[in-house]
Amino acid sequence: MSPLSGPDEGKRTGAGPQPGAGGAPAHPLAPLTWLYAPGDRPDVVCKAMSSGADVVIVDLEDAVAPDRKAYALDATADLLADVHPVPVHVRVHTPRDIPTLAPLPGLCGLRVPKVTHATDIHRIARLAPGLALYPLLESALAVEHAYAIAAAHPSVRGIALGEADLRADLGVREDSGLDWPRGRVVVAARAAALPPPAQSVHPDIRDLDALAAGCARGRSMGFFGRAAIHPRQLPVIERAYLPTPAEVDAAREVVAAAATERGALALPDGRFVDAAVVEGAHRVLALAARAGCPVPPHAKGPPEPLGPGGPRDVRAGQLLAADPAP
Repeated sequence: MSPLSGPDEGKRTGAGPQPGAGGAPAHPLAPLTWLYAPGDRPDVVCKAMSSGADVVIVDLEDAVAPDRKAYALDATADLLADVHPVPVHVRVHTPRDIPTLAPLPGLCGLRVPKVTHATDIHRIARLAPGLALYPLLESALAVEHAYAIAAAHPSVRGIALGEADLRADLGVREDSGLDWPRGRVVVAARAAALPPPAQSVHPDIRDLDALAAGCARGRSMGFFGRAAIHPRQLPVIERAYLPTPAEVDAAREVVAAAATERGALALPDGRFVDAAVVEGAHRVLALAARAGCPVPPHAKGPPEPLGPGGPRDVRAGQLLAADPAP
């Protein structure tokens, strides 16, 4: 598992998001890597569980041929009859898959494709009470309804774009054509007190330079982590989203200054520091600590959560009521 991984906290959800309340923009316990594996290849799914991914997503939709959908569902149900050390989610093909999957002890969340309205989430939540839901926004209509979907139900623990279908729906040829929908989903997640969304997959498993460049762009836009389709993509994603040594040093300086002076202040190099800057510095140091980088004792605690009820741990859809330790 990546440096940000931790033990599975359980799959059932508690209190839901408070619409408009806001939440920690990049909570250090949120997963960085989400690895897809085809549901009709249980051997590949088992390999994915030992790949180092923070979350494994068993895909019953695009990765499975139509004539193998039934087998994929049965194989996934057999696999999830047991609890696994890595959180396992399933991207369902149809709501008809959910009654088979929802009671299984090894299931930590459902990825729900092609969601367009909040009412879609209400229907899914009735089929899987208390199970963490992750709607995928894959059309122009879904993007227009992004906040309503994100805030639709307490079981929603994150949202993300399905960029392949969205690209086709919009007729977009250049990657920059998706900048507005990407920004929209980041804002919607933030407004609904959800963790920052993970980026959609990079489809070329050989072009790791393009993957790294795309991750850097996503990080600058407010995403946190990325879905992957091959284990070789995982370390690239981790490197892109973990803080650099220069960022860690700058954060240490901010936190140290804030520990000695209250209120807004200016550092010797001219940087202005207020509460928001200090909060961001704490997040950087929390991420560094999770990655094994030592931080000063006074800098180990993350900032106070912005939303009510504490920050969200989306590793398995669990709401942390208390301040986290990392």
